[in-house]
Amino acid sequence: MKQLAIRLRTGEVLLREVPVPILKKGYVLIKTRKSIISAGTERMLVDFGKASLLSKAFRQTDKLNQAIVKIRSQGLISTVNMLSNKLDQLMPLGYCQFGEVIAVGEGVQNLQKGDRVVSNGCHAEIVCVPAHLAARVPENVPDEEAVFTILASVGLQGIRLLGPALGETVAVTGLGLIGQLTVSLLRASGCRIIGIETDEERVLEASANGLIVLNPQRASVENQILELTEGQGVDGVIITASAPSDSIVRQAAHISRKRGKIVVIGSVGMNLRRADFYEKELTLQVSCSYGPGRYDPKYEEQGIDYPLPFVRWTENRNLRAVLDLLQSGALDVRTIIQKKVALENAAAIYGNDLKSNVVTVIEYPSMPDLPVNTPVKEILFEPTEAVIGIIGAGNFTRQTLLPLLKGAAIKYISSANGLNASELAGKYRIPMAVNGYQDILEDSEVDLVMIATRHNEHAQHVIQGLQAGKHVFVEKPLVIFQGELDQVVDAWKLSGKMLIVGFNRRFSPFILKMRQLLGNSLMHVVITVNAGKLPDTAWLKYRNIGGGRIVGECCHFIDLLSYLTQSHIVAVCSNALPVAPGQDRENVSMLVRLANGSSGVINYFSNGHHFYQKERLEVHSSGRSLVLDDFKCLTGYGFNSFTKMKSGQDKGHRNQFDRVVKAVKDGGEAPVPMQEIINTTRSTFAAMNSLNESGWIYV
Repeated sequence: MKQLAIRLRTGEVLLREVPVPILKKGYVLIKTRKSIISAGTERMLVDFGKASLLSKAFRQTDKLNQAIVKIRSQGLISTVNMLSNKLDQLMPLGYCQFGEVIAVGEGVQNLQKGDRVVSNGCHAEIVCVPAHLAARVPENVPDEEAVFTILASVGLQGIRLLGPALGETVAVTGLGLIGQLTVSLLRASGCRIIGIETDEERVLEASANGLIVLNPQRASVENQILELTEGQGVDGVIITASAPSDSIVRQAAHISRKRGKIVVIGSVGMNLRRADFYEKELTLQVSCSYGPGRYDPKYEEQGIDYPLPFVRWTENRNLRAVLDLLQSGALDVRTIIQKKVALENAAAIYGNDLKSNVVTVIEYPSMPDLPVNTPVKEILFEPTEAVIGIIGAGNFTRQTLLPLLKGAAIKYISSANGLNASELAGKYRIPMAVNGYQDILEDSEVDLVMIATRHNEHAQHVIQGLQAGKHVFVEKPLVIFQGELDQVVDAWKLSGKMLIVGFNRRFSPFILKMRQLLGNSLMHVVITVNAGKLPDTAWLKYRNIGGGRIVGECCHFIDLLSYLTQSHIVAVCSNALPVAPGQDRENVSMLVRLANGSSGVINYFSNGHHFYQKERLEVHSSGRSLVLDDFKCLTGYGFNSFTKMKSGQDKGHRNQFDRVVKAVKDGGEAPVPMQEIINTTRSTFAAMNSLNESGWIYV
């Protein structure tokens, strides 16, 4: 299928051939008929892409600050490579889509195949969206009207936050498409509306439709508003403009009556002056997209609705409200001037035409409901090669896996949404980009499956890979639940194939040097990890998706402790800072007892300062000490022939992948013994159980 995307490095808009997205639980697949180009949001992306690197940095000062912190912790070259990968990434365009449901995921009850729906899907022939971000279109609402629903919902949410009463006067600043739709919705609410716009063409168009429109470039808006409101000012202001200037919000404050309210929908400068708001006791609120539920993974991805008595208007209920208004005729979008363009020609619109006052509607060709990908089945590589299929095309694959596998015999890359796989396949000359992993498992030429998906998918992918007769490498963790571990071990025993987990730190040159220096002596190991704060909505912190930070990340350091001491872990005792019920415990100390008598402590915390080093490892043994700082500098104390080892940061990824590919190619032993993987995984679960039972848990 075809999809529009933008390359952020250059601002170039491309029409790409990509695999069809995979249908997921709680999602629907929609065959697109129409979509609208959002001149505001999408123009901002194009302008950002065309800007210089310096300009990009200053437009996103928060990202610039994050980059500075990353340079301090991981080094300049690593940070530059990461940022370069980000800029090379293709980003899907569009969020105003109309089409027909062609498949329904597990658990979806309110939609069915054949329904006409609107969604926030991108400009693509087929999209996969959460059920809560799609709404059924009434039969008597034409396609060309329904396609405006998403944009109208943005305006509707702003109106809900403003809460205007019947007969109140509301100013709408910015009469682009969302501004026009907001005006129409306010009219349906019985409000008196004053438009504010600097573009003369928009002024004339809105005036012709009976709206009072003021142009601040002609005369003082403040004076005109006072004349129109008997010297009081407007009851409320909705800002739908998009511009970096702070003057837009200041103007809104100046034209508001005492105790008025301002709602910001567009992206505008927010450097506020207290005096503008103080004397009038004004209220300022920023509106978030289509309404409550937006950006909440529990609502959007897991399908957990907010109860109507407590959250009357969620984003999905806002979509349905707009459709009801279109059905009744209370919202009329027929006066909006439309320019229709075929998908094949849509990329050319992202230039001067995007800045015009005509709404661009992309029309899509007829196509089969589910076009079939035709993977390459013929032999493409020499028999001596270890042929690889990669499942997952996210950040780890993009920033770590593929750059370190250059020259390897990679035949497939797959991703759920298709675009990432297509982009990376082109960049790294991978013959096949696919939407699922069955093609990989069914191809007899593939020797090694490398899994880099979300943690909750690891067990299923590993088991199916082993059952298909493939060697399997999976990024940590192996699994996120004990029951999954038992199933994986059973599949591994029956397969006769290698299963390797991405415990890369044991392959670091620093760790190998420490093993050499310490030998088999008993030791005490202290590992300190300043992991950094993640937002509460991060998927890693959800127990049933990422496993939580102990399962999803601490397993690295549990494995490292076992590897350094050359002993299995026999018991774990954990203690953590208290958290609210249901929240992930991410500030934890673990006492670890090993079979050979060695001991260790893992201090993993997220509440430290970001300038403090991220990882520190201390080992004390027989009157000698080793200290490893951030995998960049190893210092020895008490060794006759060693004092210091220093280099760029090296956490062992390259050595790990080299060892994995070599083992598959040559038929050698697995780089990480399976019994050590099992012990590390069980020890991780023991650390979790210890928090619940407040004591030592034996592995």
